Amino acid sequence: MKFTKMQGIGNDYVYVNGFEESVEDPSEAARLVSDRHFGIGSDGLILICPSETADAKMVMYNSDGTLGSMCGNGVRCVAKYVYDYGIARKQTLHIETGSGIRELFLTFDEEGLVDQVRVNMGQPELRPDRIPVVPALLSGRRRLERQAVVESFPDSEEAGLEKNSPVISRTLEVRGSFYQATCVSMGNPHCVIPVEDPSALNLEKIGPYFEHLEAFPDRVNTEFIKVRNSREVEMRVWERGAGETLACGTGACAVAVACILNGWTERKVTVALRGGNLEIEWNEEDGNVYMTGPARKVFDGIVSLKELACGKGA
Repeated sequence: MKFTKMQGIGNDYVYVNGFEESVEDPSEAARLVSDRHFGIGSDGLILICPSETADAKMVMYNSDGTLGSMCGNGVRCVAKYVYDYGIARKQTLHIETGSGIRELFLTFDEEGLVDQVRVNMGQPELRPDRIPVVPALLSGRRRLERQAVVESFPDSEEAGLEKNSPVISRTLEVRGSFYQATCVSMGNPHCVIPVEDPSALNLEKIGPYFEHLEAFPDRVNTEFIKVRNSREVEMRVWERGAGETLACGTGACAVAVACILNGWTERKVTVALRGGNLEIEWNEEDGNVYMTGPARKVFDGIVSLKELACGKGA
């Protein structure tokens, strides 16, 4: 299988040109190539495929083999590949994703290769049922009481508010500890948690607890943040199906939205992730979120999936 390793501020994927290559079992392939000891090493596998409605289609798999919907850093690299490898030579590209078509605006380096990409990530989704999140299951102190109201009186005012009101700074209980959570979907579900010091967290321990909470039916990406000032936010992320990654583009967008909703920042913010910075703007005129950041090629290669499987004892 021919592939290209690419990364956006450390969020790295193995990319396969679906215009030329066929991957028989992409879910298994994702698990094999993502392994950082026995495989290539990545946060997942992304197939760049033909699209009937856009310049190309992005199909992404997490490192555990589960199918993902959207990756902000990944789609920037898809745009770089599509342009640099001649699939579509356009300064503005349209890429089909599992969360809809994204518009991407390219800037170039001195050699004429894609350097930075600004992505129209669309409007954030705040309705709990579309994130999805079940607000009644967030807080253990009122969990049973609130769930009983929703189930017993589905047409009541409280049940309606419980289902449809945005989750902004709502109490979230995780293993006896309480956090203030703001929930946003940017094509995939996010839960934004302010903490005193993100760098001090043991994400390997607590990340899975958040990911698998019953309040999130499709699991959730969790961003732990510290607001430095009205224009800068620090962030670490635990991604569903991948664990901690150096960066998450949709997560950075969700963080910016959450900070604005809570009145913590302006509408343009720099989100500092472990792999680098992303510039995020929640545009007041069109309601869309725009993300700007780099896209980098690491190397091209050829790999035998059969040999990778044998190397792991399969």
